Amino acid sequence: MHRIAFGTSGWRGILCEDFTFENVKVVTQAIADHVTSIGEKEKGIIVAYDTRFMGERFAKETARVLAGAGIKTYVCKRDTPTPVVSHEILRRKTAGAINFTASHNPPEYNGIKFSPSWAGPALPETTTDIERRANEMLGEVCYREVALDEAARAGLVEEIDPRETYLADIETKVDFAAIASLGAIAVNVLYGTARGYLDEPLMKHGAKIKTLNMHPDPYFGGFPPEPSEKYIQDFIGLVKSDPAVKLGIATDGDADRFGIVDADGSFIEPNYIIALLFDYLVRVRKMTGAVARSVATSHLIDAVAKKHGIEVIETPVGFKYVGELISQDRIIIGGEESAGLSIKGHVPEKDGILACFLVAEMVAREGLSVKALLERLYGEVGRFLTKRENITLSPVLEAGYADKQRQAPAAFAGLKVKDMVTVDGSKFILEDGSWLLFRKSGTEPVVRLYGEASSEEKLAAVMAAGKAFILG
Repeated sequence: MHRIAFGTSGWRGILCEDFTFENVKVVTQAIADHVTSIGEKEKGIIVAYDTRFMGERFAKETARVLAGAGIKTYVCKRDTPTPVVSHEILRRKTAGAINFTASHNPPEYNGIKFSPSWAGPALPETTTDIERRANEMLGEVCYREVALDEAARAGLVEEIDPRETYLADIETKVDFAAIASLGAIAVNVLYGTARGYLDEPLMKHGAKIKTLNMHPDPYFGGFPPEPSEKYIQDFIGLVKSDPAVKLGIATDGDADRFGIVDADGSFIEPNYIIALLFDYLVRVRKMTGAVARSVATSHLIDAVAKKHGIEVIETPVGFKYVGELISQDRIIIGGEESAGLSIKGHVPEKDGILACFLVAEMVAREGLSVKALLERLYGEVGRFLTKRENITLSPVLEAGYADKQRQAPAAFAGLKVKDMVTVDGSKFILEDGSWLLFRKSGTEPVVRLYGEASSEEKLAAVMAAGKAFILG
């Protein structure tokens, strides 16, 4: 029997293998018990899903179990973006939401993401409690189900469509008039939840758009629904082939991550987008506060912060830690290298839709391409180039990995280690400002190696030294 384990963004599993109706019902009951234990049962829970296989069916089964526990559910009428679910939690003041999504994972996966009443991804103390409750109940019929029509008559199930209220809020946070003057924008929702969210506001304000992959497809065109360079070559080709297109914007399957393609078809790494938007929000919008980034995210953000005299808060990997700072109104922007960001006054959750609109606004108002904006920023604060690699460990290397980390060298690629950060994994700050981060996966024999340097040559040398250390 598969045990239930919550990762950085909920519980994910392979459909029909461990992600089954029975296990989903057990996890739902565990969430119901958790919400009851903290006195929030009367607030109700939103139930949402993305475009994956059986999403709507899982949502309805979950509503039946929650009704059996006496908890009202607000079930989304159609597949709904994760940031929209977060927005609706805050608007309705519910106890949280159960969202059926595996985000950017391959099509055979589905997942449950629980967001509590503060609307960010659940923190470890919450997921640990839900996990414990679920595993104690596995293999038992521990829940009561109520038929949906009966639950509706009892006022325990209500269908909702949170789209209009979310988009009305986005209207207050984005300069769509400026975006409309930009020229044509290519839009790619990767067969996911952002259709009607990423395209329609642009059309409403008179922007010219070209769309791709706009229909729901649980196979996501045969690729993981991740807007990274590897998986959006069709989109890059579209942008490159059309001189009228000034920008390409894309979201992942549940629209919490973004992908940006410049006018010439160049894919722009999320690290650089976060830094550019941070500089833009301070310089043009005059926003104030600190900035947050995960330990694996570019120090280009730190250089921008230094330029503006702003505090940098470094968090463990996982947007929940950034989201917490957003909810406390402490930061202008918070981001992570895996294409997640949100801003002050917005939801404490990654929002790929807002990220795409903000990039379009920045490009329109600045009158420069993304690459030109990045080169200008490099000229002001220095050049930062980042890379990530996954390194698979043999059983022998995995067994000795912890000891190896305790005996780290004093230098990498001829550069002395100046500082070490252990917020999440082992991060080595080198004497010239370059850095390496080693993070061991909790679920597979893989070490995630991150590196940053001021040139391609230095980055290659630093990454090679990091790889040699892991495999040596």
